[in-house]
This record gives sequence, structure tokens and C-alpha cells, in this order.
Amino acid sequence: MPAKLRDVAQKAGVSIKTVSRVVNNQGEISEATRQRVLAAIADLHYRPSKVARALVTQRSDTVGLVLSDITNPFFPEVARGVLDVAESCGYNVFLCNSDGNLERETRILESLVDHGVDGVIIFPTFELEPVLRRLAGPHLPIVVVNRQYDLPGVSTVMIQTRRGAQLAVEHLIRQGHTAIAMLAGQSHEVPQLERVQGYRDVLAAHGLPIREEWIIGGVPVRNRGRESALALLSRYPEITAIFAYNDLLALGAIEACQALGRRVPEDCAIIGFDDIPLAGAVCPPLTTVHVHKYELGRLAVERLLQMLAQPDQTFVPIWADVELIVRASA
Repeated sequence: MPAKLRDVAQKAGVSIKTVSRVVNNQGEISEATRQRVLAAIADLHYRPSKVARALVTQRSDTVGLVLSDITNPFFPEVARGVLDVAESCGYNVFLCNSDGNLERETRILESLVDHGVDGVIIFPTFELEPVLRRLAGPHLPIVVVNRQYDLPGVSTVMIQTRRGAQLAVEHLIRQGHTAIAMLAGQSHEVPQLERVQGYRDVLAAHGLPIREEWIIGGVPVRNRGRESALALLSRYPEITAIFAYNDLLALGAIEACQALGRRVPEDCAIIGFDDIPLAGAVCPPLTTVHVHKYELGRLAVERLLQMLAQPDQTFVPIWADVELIVRASA
């Protein structure tokens, strides 16, 4: 049977309250008493109850990380950045997957609150303001990635997605392309809106027409990229370049070009976004906007820890930079 607090107290010849103070590093206790209690803990292989400790400290030393799709190659590096920093600071991480479902995102946030996490990092798929307004606050800070909210207890980390889109489309124009299409993501996603706006901004700045029928949205997965690019290139053969919302759509577009006998980049240049590990391994290697994914995770958890340390402080958004990685596809 596992040793209990009273067993340690009896062996060390002190009160249960004294053992509790040693375990939680609280109160003034002589060094001799502290060492006697620690020796008893070691002899009995005592492990403090996390639940009991949380009741004393009001901290569970756990944080939640909510991702939209853990199978998306974008997220492993992000999660690793969160895990490494959190664990180095003594926190465990609950990893949750929402499948891009609003009801599930809401249930996950409520469940994390019920389990007493100290804070949450979320990559939301949908507008969550009513939920955040209800749940976030000084006792539950929440860091939201790629959506901005002016709410108590909420801070944001933003990827410079519009700038990334602008870098991509500028590059295509420098390569001589004027008929540039876009494979967009889902219309309710802020990153999609920002990338589409960046695409529009650059076309307008160069006096190029913005053809709405050349912007196709949808779930940002590889099969969807192939289907959308096949439809675009078959219907509008004058298109010579495609900018994709993410690398998965871009990889699908490369497959579509191969199916149509169009060479990449000679007949159709393609640029993605994110720079997932597969981007440099395909043929031709994908030109893409690089997001510093590990850094993104690190920034998010560091901001959460700042919020825990300063619950009454208001924090400005963090902007994570991007860069264009030029490879052979454009």
C-alpha cells in the first residue's frame, strides 16, 4: 500500500502539517527537521498526491494544448516546442484534438477547466469569443494562436500570415507570372482570410485582375488540393501559377499538374505555406512560406507562463515572423 502523509509524519516524528509544509515548500522549518522529513519520504517512497497539493497551492502544474488536427504535419513541431518549455518549467501538458469541430472545441475547453488545468493554449478553428468570455480570466489564462481577442485572461500569438502570402505572390510575379490562382482554406478560418487578403493586396498593387473564380476554398488537405487544382487548370488553362493556403494543398496541386501533364514549375509554378518536413522531400521540392513552428510553440507557452505569473497584467499580441523558402517548384 502506498505510503500516506501520516506515515511520513510518524516516521519523521513530526506533525502532518509539518510534512505538508516540506512537500509544498511552505512555512519556516528548520533545516534539520526538513532533512528528517525528506529522509522519511525517501525511505517510504512517498509520492505526494497531486490533487492534495493542488488544493494547497491552487495550482495543478498542468496546462492544456488544443490542436485542430494532430495528424496535420504542421503541429508536431509546435507541440514539441510547447512540451519542451512547459516540462522544463515543471508543467505537464494535456494534448487535445478538436478535429476542427466547434462543439468539440467548446467541450474540450470546458473539460480542461473541470480538470483544473492552470491554463490553456489553443489553435482554434472557429470563432470562440462567447466561450472565451465565459471561461477565461485571472484563474484560467488562455493563449489563442492566430486569432485576436480583447478579453480578460486571453492573450494571442499571431503568425504573420498576410505577410507570408505577400512574399509568395510577389515571388511569382517576379518570375513573370500574371495568371495566378489560389487554393484557399476554409472560409471561417482567420489564417485563410489573411492569406487571401495578402494574395489580393499584391495582385492589386501590380495592377493584375483579381478573378474570384480563381480562388477556391475548402478543407486544407492533400486530396482537396489535387481536386481543386485539377478543376482550376482544366477550366482555366491560362493559369500559370498557384499559391496554396498550406503545403498539403500545394502537394495536391503538384499531383494535379502531373496528372494533366503540366510540368512544375515550367508550365505551372506552385507555392505552399508552412514548410512542413515533406515540403523539401517531394519532386520537385516545394517553394513555401516557412513558419518557425517550434518557435511558435515556445512563444505560446512562454506567454502562458507570463500570464500565470502576472494574472492582472494585460499583454500585447506576439507576432511570429515568416520567411519565403525558394525551392524548385516556383
